[in-house]
Amino acid sequence: MEEAPREEPDETVLRFLAHLETESQASPHTVAAYERALMQYRRWMGGRFTSWESCTEGNFRAWLYEALDQELTAATVRLRFAALRALYRYLMRAEGLRTDPLAEVVLPRKRQGLPVYLSRAQMEHLLSLPLQMPVDKKSPDWLPYRDAAILELFYSCGMRLSELVSLNEDCLQGGGGCVRLLGKGRKLRLVPVGDYAREAIELYRERALPEPGGPLFLSRLGRRMTGRSVQLMLDKYLRASDIPFHISPHKLRHTFATHLLDAGADLRAVQELLGHSSLSTTQIYTHVTKTRMQQVYRDAHPRAHDLHEEEDEGEL
Repeated sequence: MEEAPREEPDETVLRFLAHLETESQASPHTVAAYERALMQYRRWMGGRFTSWESCTEGNFRAWLYEALDQELTAATVRLRFAALRALYRYLMRAEGLRTDPLAEVVLPRKRQGLPVYLSRAQMEHLLSLPLQMPVDKKSPDWLPYRDAAILELFYSCGMRLSELVSLNEDCLQGGGGCVRLLGKGRKLRLVPVGDYAREAIELYRERALPEPGGPLFLSRLGRRMTGRSVQLMLDKYLRASDIPFHISPHKLRHTFATHLLDAGADLRAVQELLGHSSLSTTQIYTHVTKTRMQQVYRDAHPRAHDLHEEEDEGEL
């Protein structure tokens, strides 16, 4: 079988990626994703590509039209477009490019949906499952306690999946009841950990005995858990529950934020806890709570419904 030709190193892209790592402090995941996106565009251009400076607005419009026509996920198209836009901003600032061919190219407006989240009853049910379900005889006896601690921590702190799997055994030491998280852009933040989550972590640590300074959450083989293994764990409990939709760690993050706001938490405080750089990102959760408030009002208030609706039911 004939091997595919190897791509020549792109010096412009390499300089841009180095800038992302050192100046912008982008995560390795972001750097790798941007590199893949830029190389995908070069492959799409094929023999028409001579340099990034020679690419035109028409090239990018044609590329975007084809990407949308291929029915790629919206997230994939947005990521590839973001990589191209970031590259040209870098070229304008650092390498003297005079015009940005992407300046007038815009993505179709993203349809903003409301975050999906669990009710309090659903969340309580999910939290109870690890210590109620039978344990596989081939699994270590500490596995249910690990799963319970992970679910409690997700709900207690609203952390991202990447933040959870990167936690080390000493993450709660010296934090004054808080956990130190390294979020997007390598920004550190302290998030309080509730009593239930702290107790669940201690029960797990007493049984699993993770090594000091090593990963907190261990796989069956004693290694650091991956994001994929956490999702598989959630899938297992979803199958055992009566929750009628798919659960992801991000939905647990949505649940954390929505329940806080439902209980009257300040929006800016929730922004800090989630690690959002912009308040507008957090404001989506206010739409969830407003929607719930309106439904409660319509269901409960005696004069919430139109008078004609009552007349249709017959005279008293």
